[in-house]
Amino acid sequence: MAQVKVQNFENHTRVVPPYHMFALPVFAINFVWRLVQLKDGINFASIMNVLLGAAFVVAFLYARLFSLTVQDRVIRLEMRLRLERLLTPDLRSRIPEFTAPQLISLRFAGDDELPGLARQVLDERLSDRKTIKRRVKNWQADFLRA
Repeated sequence: MAQVKVQNFENHTRVVPPYHMFALPVFAINFVWRLVQLKDGINFASIMNVLLGAAFVVAFLYARLFSLTVQDRVIRLEMRLRLERLLTPDLRSRIPEFTAPQLISLRFAGDDELPGLARQVLDERLSDRKTIKRRVKNWQADFLRA
C-alpha cells in the first residue's frame, strides 16, 4: 500500500505541475511574444494577438482565484461546524468573531488542540495566516484541495 505523505506547515501548499509549471509559463511567454511582435507594426491583427494573450493570462489567473474562493467558502463552513461541536459554550458564542483567514488557518489544527488554539487566535487577535498555522502542533492534513 502506498504511504501517505505527512503534511505540515512547510509542505502544505499545493502545486499542480501541468497547471503551474506548464500552462502558466506558456500563456505568459505567448503574451510577451505578442507584445514583442508589435515592433513589426501595429495593426488590427497584432492588437488582437496582444489582447488574446492578455485574456489567456487573465482567464488562467481567475480560474485559480475562483476555485480557491469556493474552497475557502467550504472551509469556512466546515470550520464553523467543527467549532460548534468542539468549543466550550463561552467560546462557542464567539464563533462569529472569527474572520475567514483565521478559520482557514485553523483548519489544520486537530480536534484536540483546536479549542485552545481558537481561544489564542481570538484573545491575541491573531490574523496572520502563517502565524496561526505555525502554532498548530498536531497538523491535520488536507489533501482534497483546489
